[in-house]
Formats: sequence, structure tokens, C-alpha cells
Amino acid sequence: MDWRRLVAENREAVISETEPERFETAVHDLVRQLGTSHTGFFHESVRRVPARLAIGATCVRDPSDPDHWVIRDVHQGGPAAKAGIRPCDVLMRINGTACTPPTQTMFPMGTTASIRVRRDGTEIELAVAVPAPRSKKQPHAEPEAVLSSRMTSKVGYIKVAVLPGLFGIDVSRQMDRAFDELRDCDRLVLDLRGHLGGGLAVLHLMSHLTAERIPAGFTLTRRGAEEKKQKDQLPRLDRLPKHKFWGLLSMAIRYGGRDSSMALVTEGLGPKKCHGRIAILINEGTISAGEMVCAFARERGLATLVGTTTAGRLIPGSGFKVGHGYMVIFPKAAYVTWDGQSYEGRGIAPDIEVAWSSESFRQGRDNQLEAAIEVVSEL
Repeated sequence: MDWRRLVAENREAVISETEPERFETAVHDLVRQLGTSHTGFFHESVRRVPARLAIGATCVRDPSDPDHWVIRDVHQGGPAAKAGIRPCDVLMRINGTACTPPTQTMFPMGTTASIRVRRDGTEIELAVAVPAPRSKKQPHAEPEAVLSSRMTSKVGYIKVAVLPGLFGIDVSRQMDRAFDELRDCDRLVLDLRGHLGGGLAVLHLMSHLTAERIPAGFTLTRRGAEEKKQKDQLPRLDRLPKHKFWGLLSMAIRYGGRDSSMALVTEGLGPKKCHGRIAILINEGTISAGEMVCAFARERGLATLVGTTTAGRLIPGSGFKVGHGYMVIFPKAAYVTWDGQSYEGRGIAPDIEVAWSSESFRQGRDNQLEAAIEVVSEL
């Protein structure tokens, strides 16, 4: 992108803004013109955080009500779920202000937001406690990361909403417990709808899908690309630390101070009864690490993808301080599958397309989940 031209065209409009929020929005819109995911601009006071990150709920346009945002993907344990917000609720107002498409739903973190929703024809006012983020570089409220249950005697269900932490030691243990609880199930539905992304625990989730140690993909930084590094030359990450102090120390010794381009290789966790009979639920809210799992499963034939096309936002990014309390979020590497596929900007299409039905949900049915159970039951 011709960044200097973009700056020249927008400079006067940006610096003429006198209100902090409008200035923040103007710079955010400018850097978003770079056309990649994991790009943005915000103040450390985190006044404007998207609903999916701030309250753990996705807002979508429903064909039956295109003039309003409809709530979907409400993650258990998140602020929205705790406040009583449900899928299919129609969003009417946030803190007294109407919020309609295409204006995005934003929330100030560390506050209590008043949300008015319409449910079954009745408007309801709900107070949502939006927590202060643990990290201002990547602000979000953490829902319950891993949930598991049994759909039938043979079909297990695991939902992974987020993979928090750089190395994800705690969430990796939660995934281990979930898979162990369902070890006698010979079929599995892995629900990644609305997945918020995360860190290197994505490797552990990939590893649960196969018994073997096999390459999954690789990250390539600008430095790595300029040095024309090939995937077989990259340092391999093939196991995650089990203990925080010694594990993190060993990771720092192995990878610290080097170019962060690396190859991801599954850990070889051994066979599971469900291997070869797995369906992964996806939608346009599935981003980042969730998409990396989908790409790996697609490429290696490890699962059937059910739902709708993912977001196409799977390049690693990070936040950088730029002065006066402001942060810029910027990509720091590309993610490429082992067979050379990049899904940034285009997403991963399902093997079996099933659109979410709000009508079915209002009747107490999750039509996408029903389709996934049917898929694995026939394998």
C-alpha cells in the first residue's frame, strides 16, 4: 500500500479533529486502509472496544431484521452472558444511544454499560459489567475458554471460545481435561463459532486432532521474508511448556532474541477414539487462531468443516505504544499452511455450508450444531 499517499490525503482531516474520540476514530480508519486484519488504533483507556471482545457476544445482521444488530455467539462466562443477554436479542441502544448497522457496536472497558434489547417483542434494559482488560495491548474480556459436554453416548462436544496467554499453559490444561472427559466418545463436534483467537495454545488444540507429529503451518516475519527463509529452515515449535516458570525459561532460551518466524509441528499426543470422525463448527466470527485450526484440519483431512466461511483474519499481530497513551495494532508476521495456503482476507469455506437460523434458535434449536452432529454420526 502507498502509505505516504494515504497519510497525505488524510492528514489535515485527522489533525483537525478536536474531540479525542473522533480523533481516535479518524486514525483508526486511516490505518485500517492498509487492508489487513489485526490493524487498528486506540487509546489505552480502551473507550472503544468491539462487542465480541468487550462483552463476549457477536452482533450480526439478520435478514429478518436488517435495520438492527442481532446478538449471536454469546460466550458462556462473558459479560454479555452474565448480564442475561441471549442469542437472537435485537440490540436497540447502548448507553441511551441507538446503534444500528453499519455503525459498529463499541463498548468502553472498565465500565458498566446500559444495553436495551428487544426480545420476543418486548424491550428490556440490561446492565453489563464490562471488565478492565488484563492487557491493554490486546483488550478483551475473557469468557470461559473451554466447555465440554456429551451430545449422545457416542458424540462429544467441545467449545473453545478463546486461547488466552502467550503460551496458553492454563487453557492447554483445560483442553486436556475436556478431551479426557470425552475419551470414550468415538465422534466429536469442535465448536469454534465466534472464536476470539489467542496465542500459541493453538498448537495444542491442533495436536488434539491427530495422533502424529506433523507440520501444521509456519509464520514468516518481514525479516524472514526478506532473507528468503524456507519453511524447512525455520525453527520448529513442536511442544508447549507444561510448567510456567521453567517452561517459559526454556522457551526464552530456545527462541528469545531471534527472528520470530517459526514452523508449527503438532506434539504427537497419541490416538483418540474420535480421530477421523470430527466436525468443526465455524462461522464468520471465527478468527485468527480458530482459523489456523480449521486450515490445518482442512489440509490434513482431519475434520469436516460445517457452518459458514470464516473471517479471513489469521495473521499474527501485536500492539505498540506510539505516545500520549495511544496504541497502534499492527501485523508482525504472515501465517501460511504447510502446503503454502494463505487465508488472510478470504477466509476458510466450510465443507458443508449451513447458515445460522435465528428462527430455529428462537424455537430452542441450534440448526448448525444439529447439522454437525448428523455429519459425524454418519461417519
